[in-house]
Amino acid sequence: MEHLAFPTVLSPGIAVLRADNPSEMTLEGTNTYLLFDPQTTQLSHDTEVLVLDPGPDMPAHLRALAAFDVQMILLTHRHGDHSGGIPLLHELTGAPVRARLAEFCRNAEPLSDGERLEYCATTLRVLFTPGHTSDSVCFVREGQQGALFTGDTVLGRGTTILEHPDGTLADYLDSLARLSALADMPLHPAHGEQHTGSHKLLNAYREHRESRLEQVRGALVKLGKAGADAEPAELLDLVYPDLDPRLAGAASSSLEAQLHYLAMNS
Repeated sequence: MEHLAFPTVLSPGIAVLRADNPSEMTLEGTNTYLLFDPQTTQLSHDTEVLVLDPGPDMPAHLRALAAFDVQMILLTHRHGDHSGGIPLLHELTGAPVRARLAEFCRNAEPLSDGERLEYCATTLRVLFTPGHTSDSVCFVREGQQGALFTGDTVLGRGTTILEHPDGTLADYLDSLARLSALADMPLHPAHGEQHTGSHKLLNAYREHRESRLEQVRGALVKLGKAGADAEPAELLDLVYPDLDPRLAGAASSSLEAQLHYLAMNS
């Protein structure tokens, strides 16, 4: 009989099962969350759960999720380390799938901004938070035990990339401001560590983006160029002098987003 990994219960009504897909982009792997009755910490294979981000197409990970009574599958955004498991998990469980983009939905409608979802004694509010990608979504668990699920909009450590031109810095800054306006609550990212509060990390993310913009402005002065006239490759060594070569593509995408932002706001 196959040994299936069992999720770690983080707090009442929230458990996590990390996919075995570590990399420089996914950190230790993709965090798939199982949400259930927030009045209990007891999780068993007959527990009704909502799955948030199935993760990659890794059968062992998906079979471990399918061992529970899955009522609904939700997606934070389209990237394969989050969405790749949709076909098999839907096949194994028959649970409907909802995402911002219709192409990832199964037997259900796309998500709407501000919509409230009620499954497994849990109420989630949908927040559209574009920036990492245009279809990025965060979810807020409402009630006395609030919690924020940020997908790749905010990671447990480090910073996220902006997939420009699909994701823009203007959208991303607006999304961070939207999340910062919420009450302080535990923050559960799709990659990296869990956080007991959201405000400290969100403030650090906003400060980082402002600091990075100042670095880009300084690099443009050195080059004697405006944002609209510069290419990311020209700024890469100036802004990221100690960059891991494996992250050059991600850094270039974020630089592209910053240059576009400066060009549009100069």
